[in-house]
Amino acid sequence: QLQASGGGSVQAGGSLRVSCAHSGATFSSYITGWFRQAPGKEREFVAGISWSRGSTNYADSVKGRFTISRANAENTVYLQMNSLKPEDTAVYYCAAGRFRTVVATKPAGYDYWGLGTQVTVSS
Repeated sequence: QLQASGGGSVQAGGSLRVSCAHSGATFSSYITGWFRQAPGKEREFVAGISWSRGSTNYADSVKGRFTISRANAENTVYLQMNSLKPEDTAVYYCAAGRFRTVVATKPAGYDYWGLGTQVTVSS
């Protein structure tokens, strides 16, 4: 089970941090990804992290502004979002993929999804 939290509203240029807490069964090899979906648009990959390798992957649109990290003891993944832009406005979803060591960038690469958290960036 995944629980996303930490969304909110901020002005352009501001920062937010969203969290994804994993509960229940955990897997020695899995990935956690963040996706977002704006109204009328398809769900898109934002960032992901491999728990076993620690490797990360980012969408080009967020590179240099967003940072994904994990807290092993807490089974939690964080997405720090800086220099936010109005086009970052969306519902952000976290997802987990079992038995994977390479971050997937497509929704089909994930087995579990949490409920989304709204991020709104005003100009």
